[in-house]
Amino acid sequence: MVVMLVIIALILAAPYLLQYFHKQPVMDLAEFNKAVAQLKTNKANAGDVYADKNLHPVLFKFDPNNLPAEQWAKLGLSDKQISVLKNYEAKGGRFYSKTDLQKIYSITPADYQRLEPYITLPAQYVSNKTDKIVEINAADSAKLTQVKGIGPGFASRIIKYRSQLGGFYKKDQLMEVYGIDTAKYHEIAPRISVNTARIKKIHINTVSVDDLRPYPYFNFQQMNAIVQYRKQHGDYHSMSDLRQVVILDDEILRKIAPYLTFK
Repeated sequence: MVVMLVIIALILAAPYLLQYFHKQPVMDLAEFNKAVAQLKTNKANAGDVYADKNLHPVLFKFDPNNLPAEQWAKLGLSDKQISVLKNYEAKGGRFYSKTDLQKIYSITPADYQRLEPYITLPAQYVSNKTDKIVEINAADSAKLTQVKGIGPGFASRIIKYRSQLGGFYKKDQLMEVYGIDTAKYHEIAPRISVNTARIKKIHINTVSVDDLRPYPYFNFQQMNAIVQYRKQHGDYHSMSDLRQVVILDDEILRKIAPYLTFK
């Protein structure tokens, strides 16, 4: 009983003995408060796209197309605003009228109002645009750039992708071209047409894997499967024969159907 009482006493006294022999370090609240303040400052700066604006802008007449970054900065735009503009240009975006600058989401109404009187666009560049309908499968680069919303960059990508496909069979295939999003597509779609008679057909019963390599809708396994199945089972006669190639799903078959000929 005495031993049990001693053990119980030691257990009850243990927390107090630990506190006595093990002192907790005192927290430096000054350093903690400093770290919190720095965190708040960094968060505010990270979320403010206009934080590094030039507070003393110099206004001058300028063409917004391919304007160097340092000139945008001189006009009073922040680094992040300039980054958005340069990204727009890199994707083939062009400014055909003063109001096109308003479409850049980082440009505030106040920025546009301040810059608008100084925007100058070459008369010959503006007048080069047309409201006429341009047939997308026959147009060269010069013809495509006459469509408002298509600059040299977009024209080059459209022609390259058209060559890989063998032509477009519907307008919304343009959204498969790098840089053409929904907004850009709806801007240019009313001014283009598609003549499916100009599509270059794939002779599916004679085509080789190498012939299919540039084609964007197939991967290598699908190309190889098409050729190998034909070698084993004979010529294809219709789309239903291609459905026997298990690696081709309905989505692929729907996309490639307008490009195939079985003769």
